[in-house]
Parts: sequence; structure tokens; C-alpha cells
Amino acid sequence: MLMLLDTPSLYFRAFYGIPESMTAPDGMPVNAVRGLIDMIATLVRSHSPTQLVACMDADWRPAFRVAAIPSYKSHRVAYGNQEEIPDTLAPQVPVIEEVLAALGIANFGVAGYEADDVIGTLAVRHQGAVEIVTGDRDLFQLVDDAKPCRVLYTVRGIRNLQTVDEAFVTAKYGIPGRAYADFATLRGDPSDGLPGVPGIGEKTAAALITRFGSLDALLAAAGDDGFPAGARNKLAAARDYLAVAPAVVQVAHDAPIPDVDLRVPAEPKDPARLVELADRYGLDSPLNRLLPVLARAQAG
Repeated sequence: MLMLLDTPSLYFRAFYGIPESMTAPDGMPVNAVRGLIDMIATLVRSHSPTQLVACMDADWRPAFRVAAIPSYKSHRVAYGNQEEIPDTLAPQVPVIEEVLAALGIANFGVAGYEADDVIGTLAVRHQGAVEIVTGDRDLFQLVDDAKPCRVLYTVRGIRNLQTVDEAFVTAKYGIPGRAYADFATLRGDPSDGLPGVPGIGEKTAAALITRFGSLDALLAAAGDDGFPAGARNKLAAARDYLAVAPAVVQVAHDAPIPDVDLRVPAEPKDPARLVELADRYGLDSPLNRLLPVLARAQAG
């Protein structure tokens, strides 16, 4: 089974869930680093993946999405088109990348793409079962019972994950299990700066997608007799948005993924570097919890 980590989602969760008083010997906060290491240990222990990828944001606000919808994540821009990120979290991200590299856990982003796009591409390419660990509902669009591909949603914590499959999506939103992207396009998402279709809220979006099956089918039927007049007018008014929004909302399936060994490592790739990092940042305890779990995963 391939496990894909939405790493930014997880380290943000760790950062806000663990006190900043958790520091390295020099006083630098390492709460996100330690939290992520423990999350990975819990996930590998509980779900026994044979392959594991920590997917990263090489570009958190890709140009192709901004060109289509300029408001995309615009409210989260700090300076120089960089993401607004807490001052005490920013220095921890390179440490996370170094620790994962020394462990031998595949971790990478792809230039011009978000972590979601790396996840989408790997999930679609993989021939077997996939589990995606995230706190981001956008990735619900990838659930596919036939594969199977499911999301382990962190809304209730890493030890109490919500399993999201097609039945969950249908029960939660009242839409076909694989229709989340179309539903989200209509509804919009203020947290990402996506306006949606004005006047069409969650219930109406769900009703329309359920009735017509997909956004394409919905738009094709908009001129037919019997189509709800109110919805027709709202869709017509939003035609410019609807022409570009699907490419923004849908995660990429074709990001250029590097040729990397995705197997769960049985032992550290660079033991000497891992010891250096553990000493510098005070990571002995979480690493001593993770390393035996990785070894057992490969042995099993």
C-alpha cells in the first residue's frame, strides 16, 4: 500500500498542536519537527504502508492557478508572493526536509505545483491501494473505491483519523462519491480564495451535481427546458469563472514526478547525518520511536 502525506498540512497541525516550548538545545522551537516525526511513527505503525512519500509544496500558489483565478490564496500572501507562515515554523521546514532525507523517506515537491498535485499524480499512477493523509478537504476528490484510494482525514487528530471513501463523501455532502471537485467548483472555497458561483451554496451545489452527475453534464443541460431557471441565470452570470475554475480546483494528475525510491526505509539512508540532526535539534526521543517502527514495517 502506498501512503501519501500532505506534509504541509501535517507540520502545520503539529506546530499548532504542540507547544513551542519544545525546543532544540539552542532554544530553537522544534515542535513541528518532533510532531511530524511522531505522526509518521503512528501512521506507519497503524497502517503498515510498504511505500511512503512525504509530499511537499514546491510552489504553494502555482502560476497556472493564479493566472486562471487571481484571488487564489491571495489572502494568504505575506511578501514576495510567499506564503504567510509563523516566524517560528518557517525555520523548521528545512529541518523536516533534512531529517526525512537522512531517514530515507521519500520527500519532494515538483516545481510549479503544490503538494496536492504531487499527491494527485502519484495516486492516479499507482496501481494498488492508496491512503492519503491530510487535513485538506480538496483531496476528497481523489477517493475511488475501485482502486481503492481513500483519504485519512486528520480533523479529529492523527490517532483518530476519519476514513473518507465514496460512501463518506455521499453521506457528508449528498453527492456522488467521486464528484467532490465539481461540487467544490460550484460551492467555492473562501479559505483558498475561490468564489464559487454566487447564489449557489452547498445544498444547491449538491442538488445540481447529484441530479446531473457532473459539472460538464450540468452545464450542457443548462439551456434545456425544465432546467431550474434560477440556477440557469446564476450559472450564466458565472460563465467566466466556470470556464477556468475546474483547472484550479482539480489537482493535477500529470506533475513531473522524479524517479525516487518510494519504499519505506528499513534503516536510515544517512545514519551519520541523522545523528548530527538528532544532536543539534534534540530529536533523539521521537527518532528512537520512529526507527523501530520503520524497521518492523519493512520486515513485515
